[in-house]
Amino acid sequence: MYTQRSIVLRICVLVSLLAVCFGQRAEQLLAQNPCYSKTTCSDCIRTSSCAWCFAAEFNGPRCFNPSMERGGTAGCDEAYIFNPDNQRSIDPKYNLELSRAQSRMGMASGSSFYEESTSSKGSSSSFSSSSSASAAGAAGSAESMIQMRPQRVKLSLRQNQMQKLAFSYSRAQDYPVDLYYLMDLSRSMKNDKEKLSTLGSLLSATMRNMTSNFKIGFGSFVDKLVMPYVSTVPKNLESPCDGCAAPYGYQNQMSLSVDTDYFDQAVANADVSGNLDAPEGGFDAIMQAVVCKQQIGWRDQARRLLVFSTDAGFHYAGDGKLGGIVQPNDGECHMKNNTYTHSTLQDYPSISQINHKVKKHAINVIFAVTAEQISVYEQLSKHIEGSSTGVLSNDSDNIVDLVREQYNKITSTVEMKDTTSDAVQIVYYSSCLNGKELAQTNKCDGLKVGDVVEFTAEITLTECPKDRSKWRQTFDISPVGISDSLTVELEMLCDCPCEQPGHHAFNDSPLVCSGEGVSACGVCVCHPGRFGKNCECSAHGGVSAEQERGCRPTNASTGPLCSNRGTCICGVCECNKMEDPLKVISGPFCECDNFTCDMNKGLMCSGPDHGECVCGKCSCRPEYMGPACQCLKDQTPCISPENKEICSGNGKCVCGQCVCNVDDNRHYSGMYCEKCPTCPGRCGEFKDCVECEVHKQGSRYNEETQGCGNCALFPIIEEGKIEANESRNEHLCSFYDDEDCLYVYVYAYDENQHLVIRAQKERECPKKVPILGIVLGVIAAIVLIGLALLMLWKMATTIHDRREFARFEKERMMAKWDTGENPIYKQATSTFKNPTYAGK
Repeated sequence: MYTQRSIVLRICVLVSLLAVCFGQRAEQLLAQNPCYSKTTCSDCIRTSSCAWCFAAEFNGPRCFNPSMERGGTAGCDEAYIFNPDNQRSIDPKYNLELSRAQSRMGMASGSSFYEESTSSKGSSSSFSSSSSASAAGAAGSAESMIQMRPQRVKLSLRQNQMQKLAFSYSRAQDYPVDLYYLMDLSRSMKNDKEKLSTLGSLLSATMRNMTSNFKIGFGSFVDKLVMPYVSTVPKNLESPCDGCAAPYGYQNQMSLSVDTDYFDQAVANADVSGNLDAPEGGFDAIMQAVVCKQQIGWRDQARRLLVFSTDAGFHYAGDGKLGGIVQPNDGECHMKNNTYTHSTLQDYPSISQINHKVKKHAINVIFAVTAEQISVYEQLSKHIEGSSTGVLSNDSDNIVDLVREQYNKITSTVEMKDTTSDAVQIVYYSSCLNGKELAQTNKCDGLKVGDVVEFTAEITLTECPKDRSKWRQTFDISPVGISDSLTVELEMLCDCPCEQPGHHAFNDSPLVCSGEGVSACGVCVCHPGRFGKNCECSAHGGVSAEQERGCRPTNASTGPLCSNRGTCICGVCECNKMEDPLKVISGPFCECDNFTCDMNKGLMCSGPDHGECVCGKCSCRPEYMGPACQCLKDQTPCISPENKEICSGNGKCVCGQCVCNVDDNRHYSGMYCEKCPTCPGRCGEFKDCVECEVHKQGSRYNEETQGCGNCALFPIIEEGKIEANESRNEHLCSFYDDEDCLYVYVYAYDENQHLVIRAQKERECPKKVPILGIVLGVIAAIVLIGLALLMLWKMATTIHDRREFARFEKERMMAKWDTGENPIYKQATSTFKNPTYAGK
C-alpha cells in the first residue's frame, strides 16, 4: 500500500514538473516569435515576416513565421496561407528614355554652361530681336524632355518590409529656363535699377547662351502701406521723397516673356519709392511671385529661377502686428491688375510658408544682396530649399556674373526630395559620378549636361494609417527646383481580403460565432462586449474550467493562469496594470512585458537610440545587435587603416572594438591589434632582401650573377639619414650585417595597399681602431710623462738649492765678526802675555 502511494505521488510530481517546463518553453517561444501573439489577420500581416492561415478547420497558431516552421507552412494548406510580398511594377509607357538633346549651334555639347557673350549692348539687343523665333522653336520640344526615369511606378508594401526602387536622373541639354527678377525699389536701390536697365539685354543674352528656350520677367516691391513701415501722411503717400513714386506692396511689372527689349523698358519705367524702416516687405513679394503662377507666367516644364535683389533685411510673420495687421498670411495668390491687393489685410508670410511654397512650385530662389546683408540671407537660405546667395555690388553691375554663377551652381547639383506622408520612410543611396560603392545621400554635385546619376531609394511603410482612405497614396520623388518627377502609386497592404465581405473565408451569418460576431479569415471577430474563440464570452460573465484552458499556453490543463501576471476572464487574459504607466504587461497569456530586457550601462536595451524592449527581449535598431543592443553591426571602426583588414587580421570585432588574439607566443594589442611586442613583425621579412638589393651583400646576394634571387621589393634608395613618417604609418626597421654595420629602412602601404620601402643608401659602420698606434702612443706618453716628472723634480731641487745658497750669502754678508774665527769656540788652553816680560 505504501509502495503504491509512493508511485502515485512520484507520477504526480513528474506530471507537474513537465507541465511547468512545457509552459515555460511555450512562453519562451512566444517571446522569440511575435507572430504567435497576433489574433487577427490584419495584425498578423502588419508584423514583419508573419503569415496567416485562414483555413476553417485549423488548430495550430494561425499567425506564424514561415522561416521558423518546418516546411514553412506550420501544417496549413498553402492554398489558405496569406503572406503578401512587396510588389513593384513599371508600365513601359512610363519608363521612357532620358532626354539626349542635340547641341545647338554656338554651344559646346555636354558642357555645363556656355561662355557669356562679350558683345556690346547694341549687339545684345540685336540678338534678342531674333531670339523669339528660336525660343518658339525650342518650346515645342520642352514638353518632351525627360530628366527622370522611370516616370511612374506602382508599389504594394507591407508594413516594416523595405522595398528598393532604382531610378535615374540626367540633366537635359537646352532645358527651358524662366527667370523672374524681383527687385527692391526703395530709394536706396535707385542706382541698382538704373544699372539693371542697361544690363537687361546682356543678362538675357547670357541666359540664352545657356538655353535657347528662355523667358524673363520683372517685379518690384517696397512695403506695406501702413505705419510704421510707410509714412501715411497724405503727401507722402503720393510721393515719399523727391522724384519718388507712390509706395506700394508688390507689383508685377512684367510677366515672363521672350521680349528682352521690353524687359529693359519695364525696368527703366519702374519708379523708385520710399518707406520708413530698414527692413522691406520682400516676403510678401516672394510669396505672390511664387504662387501667382498664371499672372507671372511660370511654365510647367522649365527650370524656374527667382532672383531676389535687395540691400536691406526683411519683415516676416508677426511683424504685421506693429501695423495692426493680425490676420495670418494664407499663402494664396491675391493679385489684381498686377498689384498685390492684400498688403494691408494679411500679415507677412513666415519662413516655413515661403519654404513650403517654393518646394511645392519647384522654384530656385537666388538671393542677390549687398555685402552688409549677405550673412543674414545666408542663414535664411539654409531654411529655404533649393535657394542660394550671392553678393551684389553697390550698383548691381555684377548681376550678370552673379546670375550666371548661381545658375551654374544650381544646375550642376541634384538633390532628391519627396512628398511622402509620415507613414512612409525613404532613405536615398547613390554613388553619384565616382563609380564607388553606394553611400547614403540624396545629393550629388559636379554634374554636366548628359551625366546620368543613379539613385536607389529604400522605401519602408512604417505604419498603417488609421484612416483606410489613406491606404492608397500617391507621392513624388523629384529633384529640388525641377518639375520632372518620379510618381509613386503606393498601395499599403494593411488588411487581408478574407476580412472583407464577398470573400469565401468571410461569413456574417448569425449561425457562426454564437451569433455575436462574424467569421473572418478563419477566426471570429466578435461584437463589442463579446469575446472568446466563438464569441461565447461576455465582458460581465464568469469563467469555467474549459475557458481557463484558453488562459494557458497551448490550452494546457495545468499551470499558471495568464503567467500569474493577469486575470482570466472567459478564457481571455486581462493583464495586470503596473504602477509605472511606462511599464506594460502584454501578450495573449500576459507572457510579454517591456521592462525585463537586458540592461547595458543602466539603460534598457542600451537606450531608445539602440533598441526597445518587446516581449521581454530587446528589439534592436537595424544598425545594432546583441542581447542588450549594445553592439554596432557596422565593423568599419575595426578596419585597420594599414591593411584594410578587420582588426589587422589579428582579432575579432566585438561591439565596434577589436578583441585581439592572445596565445603563448604572440600577444597582439592596440586599437586595431596592430601591435605585437613579442612578434618579429614584417621588418624581419624584408631585411635580407633589402640588404641584398640596396647594399649588394648578405645571404641572398649572388656574386656571380650579381642578383638577389626572388627578391622583388624594389626599395627607394635615399641619401642621408632616413626616419619614419608617422602620418604615413611608416615602420622603422634597422639591422646589423656581418660587418657590424647598421643598415636602416622603413616600410608602409600606399592608398592601393601596395608595399612601399624607403632605404638609407649608406650604412652606419663603426670606425677602425689603430691598436698599434694606441699602444705606441701610450708607451710614448708614459715615457714623456716620466721625463716631464724628472725635469720638474730637477727644477724644483735646483730652485730650492739656489734659494738656500742665496739666503746663506745674505746672512754671511750681515755678520759683524771676523769670518775667520768662531766667536763661540774656546780652545782648551789659554795663553796670556805678560806685557812686562820681554822675553828675556
